[in-house]
Amino acid sequence: MNDVIRLLRPHQYIKNNFVFLGPLFGHQWSVLTLTQATLTFIAFCFMASAVYILNDLMDIDADKKHPIKCSRPLPSGTVSLPSANFLLAVLIIAAVVTSYLVSFLVTLFVSAYFLMNVLYSWKLKHVVILDVFIISAGFMLRILTGTVGLSIEPTAWLLLCGLMVTLFLGFSKRRAELLVFQNCNTNSYLTRRVLDDYSPILLEQFIGITAACTILSFGLYTVSPQTIALHGTDNLIYTLPFVIYGVFRYIFLLHHKAKGNDTAKDLITDRHLLIAVALWLTTTIWILL
Repeated sequence: MNDVIRLLRPHQYIKNNFVFLGPLFGHQWSVLTLTQATLTFIAFCFMASAVYILNDLMDIDADKKHPIKCSRPLPSGTVSLPSANFLLAVLIIAAVVTSYLVSFLVTLFVSAYFLMNVLYSWKLKHVVILDVFIISAGFMLRILTGTVGLSIEPTAWLLLCGLMVTLFLGFSKRRAELLVFQNCNTNSYLTRRVLDDYSPILLEQFIGITAACTILSFGLYTVSPQTIALHGTDNLIYTLPFVIYGVFRYIFLLHHKAKGNDTAKDLITDRHLLIAVALWLTTTIWILL
């Protein structure tokens, strides 16, 4: 059972909280909307686990040669291939049924998320730069599902901030993977071919650009006349220091603590990041209320 849970990767479900950004920043806090958002969150949890199983099935040979991923349930053989295929089918059905309880549009977005990841696992993860944009698109689909799927109009600022922060996390992940291979003297082509197209200096530039854009886009969002008119306050600017600290802390963890390979795990295990996110969320809710 522990190996099955590891295969499902439930700690990654924290990423699905992006579906709640729409209700939070759209002032849609009714019981109906929050219930629909919760069902959407659950649907993405089912589909996310299905995607992780699909990736592991398609990457099983490469993962056996990876210095870290070789210990995962499928490449290590602790979970059989028939069991993984059965779980994959059950999770896809559960995701579709749960999302359909909300709306057809939510079902469409959740299904698009799965299809996009099929293309990613099959081909697109080997295309330099585009691979990170596909990862970012997965987060953007969560935001769109939590807005358009719940009949909430998304603002351009919300989409821009979401795009920048997810690109930042995506390029940081690639830098962390490159560091692992450099430290282990492993041929990256055997495990993730796209890393041969990246270089440390290239990724550092991408990380620096997206980090700066994340901070600037959120800062401009907080002082935008549209934002002030929507929320009836200009106090969101006071949440910006938490965002800046979180970005800087993540870069520190990437270079000095060998983190960045697993964003969800980094968030729940690093006390500084946890406090920064908690303070940002608490302050944001207090201001918006």
